Amino acid sequence: MTENKPILAIETSESLCSTAVYFTDERYFQSTIRDKHSHAEKLMDSVEYSLKISGIEIGELGTIAVSAGPGSFTGLRIGMSAAKGLALGAGLPIIAVPTFEAMALQISKSLPEGSEFIIANKVNSEEIYYAYFKVIANKAIFEEELKVIKKSDFQTNAGTLVFGNVFWDNNMGKKINWNVTAPDAVYVARWAKIFGQKLATRDFDYLEPEYLKNFVIKVKKHA
Repeated sequence: MTENKPILAIETSESLCSTAVYFTDERYFQSTIRDKHSHAEKLMDSVEYSLKISGIEIGELGTIAVSAGPGSFTGLRIGMSAAKGLALGAGLPIIAVPTFEAMALQISKSLPEGSEFIIANKVNSEEIYYAYFKVIANKAIFEEELKVIKKSDFQTNAGTLVFGNVFWDNNMGKKINWNVTAPDAVYVARWAKIFGQKLATRDFDYLEPEYLKNFVIKVKKHA
């Protein structure tokens, strides 16, 4: 990745369809759409708009950063496929960005030193993606690694911040939803800029989303 060239970032891991052309923390152009199940229809329009308002052509980019998961299986496939198509056509490398780490980077910017927080996003009705972070030296550091756990096994100390799309029952004392379920595309780009330069690849055949869990197709039972 050429460090002084802008990054095109793509986020489709959850309900946000977000793209950004990122130059620096002080200069970036972002398009964000919140419209469930619209990624396939809106993503390329969002890319085109972000490029247009930034005033550059795709060939002027240095790399493409794509949110790689975990998250919605369908959303991740849409984002990764779009990134591969754009990168192949423009001769650009791709950086696969860990979604929860980009989200933690975004959250940590608003929290004081020593803060602890959890990201908990739904896998299905019984399981969640779970990771525990602590803010140390302005960075979000894993206290517990990202994993899939049963929703019934989720535990947290009183006062610990929880971000994600999981709603909890009041009777469990866990009715928490911060409505931050995925990173903005600009933080996908920022993570790529800070941590991802050695991850840039042009070997797209082996570049796949990080699901953490096998994708199972549900088959309706006939009476």
